[in-house]
Amino acid sequence: MSVASPGTEAVIADVPAYMRGLGEAARAASRVLAEADTGRKNTGLTTIAEVILDRRATLIEANRRDLEAGRARGLDAALLDRLALNDTRIDAMAEGCRQVAALADPVGEISGLAYRPSGIQVGRMRVPLGVIGIIYESRPNVTIDAAALCLKSGNATILRGGSEAVHSNRALAGIIQTALEGADLPWSAVQIVETTDRAAVGELLRMSAYVDVLVPRGGKGLIERVSRESLIPVIKHLDGVCHVYIDAAADAEKAFGVAVNAKTQRYGTCNTMETLLVHRDQARAMLPRLQRAFAGHGVELRGCEGTRAVLPDVHPATENDWTEEYLAPVLAIRIVESLDQAMDHINTYGSRHTDSIITEDWSAARRFLRAVDSSSVMVNASTRFADGFEYGLGAEIGISTDKLHARGPVGLEGLTTQKYVVLGDGHVRT
Repeated sequence: MSVASPGTEAVIADVPAYMRGLGEAARAASRVLAEADTGRKNTGLTTIAEVILDRRATLIEANRRDLEAGRARGLDAALLDRLALNDTRIDAMAEGCRQVAALADPVGEISGLAYRPSGIQVGRMRVPLGVIGIIYESRPNVTIDAAALCLKSGNATILRGGSEAVHSNRALAGIIQTALEGADLPWSAVQIVETTDRAAVGELLRMSAYVDVLVPRGGKGLIERVSRESLIPVIKHLDGVCHVYIDAAADAEKAFGVAVNAKTQRYGTCNTMETLLVHRDQARAMLPRLQRAFAGHGVELRGCEGTRAVLPDVHPATENDWTEEYLAPVLAIRIVESLDQAMDHINTYGSRHTDSIITEDWSAARRFLRAVDSSSVMVNASTRFADGFEYGLGAEIGISTDKLHARGPVGLEGLTTQKYVVLGDGHVRT
């Protein structure tokens, strides 16, 4: 087993050779996982859950070391909170593994099987991607989430967590690998990069011979670097500049409830509304009421000239505000003249993440669904629903705003691909 104990530091003299070793082991493990039946994978997941709970004290002690180091480095309260493990979060990690075990296994599903004129049957089988590299920051629970989803979808994974969580991640990796061996699965199906040397990330980005897909989870700087330097396909999103558009035909109560929820339910998530678009016919009635509600939540408003004509005390919005992912109690507001102008604004300034229209006009709703080029497009619903759990995926590895190969919340199916299968009975082509 390759994981260093939680109390030791891994010293890697030859980082490229070390990373190649991880890649070779992961590739070999991926071939075993591709043939593993659902029962074996589920046993591995439930065993991980059991070992997490058995080693609760070890996890908390390893996490204590990370928290102490984080405080010494001056990490802010929000980062320390994301880093922290407690009994509730440990229980949630174990329960997450059990929930993934309960999900339907997409691997091996055959769809579209049909006879061709030649007599052969042609269909598509869903299969694992192979080896998935995941680069992430801060949250130790990502180690378990990523391992569980990759295991259930039949993929081996190489995990590179942030240096601030190194002790927690090593402890978790040891738990995962112990559980895999107990379930008669290769321990190398889930490997963590033990070194905090940043050169390891550079090597991982170039390991196209061993890694099939990369998933970066973290800040914009990390995702931009991975997207820029990777020689491997990347599943990612850079920003969550999400919009709610209150249409001329919107129901006022629905519009009010959705707008307030989309902004204030949580501020630091990628599916939080950052810009509110309001049709001019709704502005004078809706905006004062919304201003009072947002003031009650401590939200700073920044508005266009039309907005400031209705709400004179809001801050003027600049061009940069339309592309800003605040991740904070700040909201940009623009009054638009039409549905077309709203859609043009979203497609110009948005990040192709999640956008919603509030309307009782289903002709307008259908136009919005077709024309807005985002991974999730909604009608009369809060953008905060853009989440794998809420979509019935059970869990997600992240959200993709790309169009290939996965788009939107990426669950088990998004971690697989399809290959053609042909069934014959001695058929030959003439």
